[in-house]
Amino acid sequence: MGVLGDLRAGALEVTLAQAEADVQAALSLRYRVFYEEMGARPTPAMAARRQDFDAFDEYVDHLLVIDHALGQGPERVVGCYRLMRREQAARMGRFYSADEYDLAPLLAVEGNVMELGRSCVDASHRNRSTMQLLWRGIAAYVHRYDIALMFGCASLHGTNPADLAPQLSYLYHHHLAPEALRPRALPERFSPMNLLPAEEIDARRVMTRLPPLIKGYLRLGGFFGDGAVVDHQFNTTDVCVIVKSDLISDKYNKHYDLTARDLDL
Repeated sequence: MGVLGDLRAGALEVTLAQAEADVQAALSLRYRVFYEEMGARPTPAMAARRQDFDAFDEYVDHLLVIDHALGQGPERVVGCYRLMRREQAARMGRFYSADEYDLAPLLAVEGNVMELGRSCVDASHRNRSTMQLLWRGIAAYVHRYDIALMFGCASLHGTNPADLAPQLSYLYHHHLAPEALRPRALPERFSPMNLLPAEEIDARRVMTRLPPLIKGYLRLGGFFGDGAVVDHQFNTTDVCVIVKSDLISDKYNKHYDLTARDLDL
């Protein structure tokens, strides 16, 4: 049984990486998805190793989806998420998102907070089962470490905010975080999200154009910081998402008819 309990669906299992080989497999998966598939720009060192990596990787927990039907090699890691708690960020010196956002409102929250990042799934496994397992793993992790609030940078594809005006404006008008919890993009990186008046936004059409991950956060009651940030390396425009962790249990469990026993909590 894994650190988070026995979280399986058929041949798939979600667990925290324990072996260095599985961490390396996650870095390789990230490279395939972010750089080879989605057009991010690797550093020379990343291109040489064919892995996405940075200084944060040694301080975080790597949540993995493993397909046991694929054997024991690195190809068995088909999904991953990078999880960083407050105490891990203290050892590193900061959260990853601090490069883009003023996180002071989030860091003032009492209790443990956690940053989510580097979420990706192999193209062959982008389905409901894999995403369910990833979120079951996050829910179990939240329970294990008594996480009060989660946050992270979520991405829209492309580096021209004007092309993303309907999506950014929709998030601004309908899902802006309460002021007390609202991170703001750093002044030197700030791109306005309020690009269209609320009455000009076709919410139904916008929802079809939002990335699945952002739609997932919205289903969990997530809200967003003020300001988008263009990330040229990853070929994305980022927004800061915040989710109160009690909503994970309430909304996610209802959405997928999960119970505490299903999560092995």
